[in-house]
Amino acid sequence: MSVASLLGALPSVSGLGRRLGLGLLAGLAVACAAPRMPDPQLVAARYAEAARAGDSERIYELLSRQSQRDFGRQGTRQLVAESKAELLRQGNALLAPGTHVEALAEIRFDDGESALLELENGVFRVSSLGTVPSQARSPAEALGDFRRALARRSYPALLGVLSLETRGALEGDLRSLVEGLENPETLDVKVSGDNAVVVVPGGHQVKLRREAGVWRIQDFD
Repeated sequence: MSVASLLGALPSVSGLGRRLGLGLLAGLAVACAAPRMPDPQLVAARYAEAARAGDSERIYELLSRQSQRDFGRQGTRQLVAESKAELLRQGNALLAPGTHVEALAEIRFDDGESALLELENGVFRVSSLGTVPSQARSPAEALGDFRRALARRSYPALLGVLSLETRGALEGDLRSLVEGLENPETLDVKVSGDNAVVVVPGGHQVKLRREAGVWRIQDFD
């Protein structure tokens, strides 16, 4: 289990303890982006030891600069004092056999888009960018991918976030519609003023509307 999924999955960790853990994850991403990258496994181990000891000073030093500004030393001491039991369990879980660390870095662009990078063998590689599937680890990430695909009006990106069943059904419907429109001049188009409707072979129906003398597709199913 990765550190990121572990902190999100622990039901016994309170909001206070989880905030400290997320502050550490942010610190891992920032630290690993530096020219000389420290071992994220070592940083996680130091945090686990500090969490088990309830050492607020050591925890504070491991937080990202942003988290240090948000909490401050006094705030960190208070959080640790209120969450000692949770931090102890958290530290034990982080040091349990089979736990590994995933170092992540996120780049945010001015238009709201972002790129997610993952550290592999000392090198950051693109995990999510544009039309590259993000391998969403939570429903929120999948919804974010869906929103970005819609915002870009990107059909390939949209297909990338759909389930295999939904993607197959959508592609099947579109394929049937394309085949049904192969000879549009032979179709029975019913025109009523500036509106028109046509039933396409395969069971599809297309509605059209004339705007400023130009016929446009209004709806189809």
